[in-house]
Amino acid sequence: QVHLVESGGGTVQTGGSLRLSCVVSERTFKIYELGWFRQAPGKERQFVAAATWGTTTSYSDSVKGRFTISRDNAKNTVYLQMNSLKPEDTAVYYCAARHVPSNDLYAFDSWGQGTQVTVSA
Repeated sequence: QVHLVESGGGTVQTGGSLRLSCVVSERTFKIYELGWFRQAPGKERQFVAAATWGTTTSYSDSVKGRFTISRDNAKNTVYLQMNSLKPEDTAVYYCAARHVPSNDLYAFDSWGQGTQVTVSA
């Protein structure tokens, strides 16, 4: 199982920016897809963004145009640049990895512990 460690969370005002990082214990070129998910209190975990080892990226409609996912295979790291943050973006953000493609958006085989992002009004 791959070990993932997120960092970069914190508290920011509405309209601000944060960049999350996720360091992966395995060479990321071996990982088919890296993703970011989030979970707000009392809500189910929600897909945010994902990037395959090629150049394909995908985003949820709620973050499209504001968030950017990128992966640096040389550093075994995936990033999530979050701009124009809103209070509804407040959640714990999780990094995830999977080695094979799947039609199930949430079928990732390894998960990090999460990092808190709080956006104040």
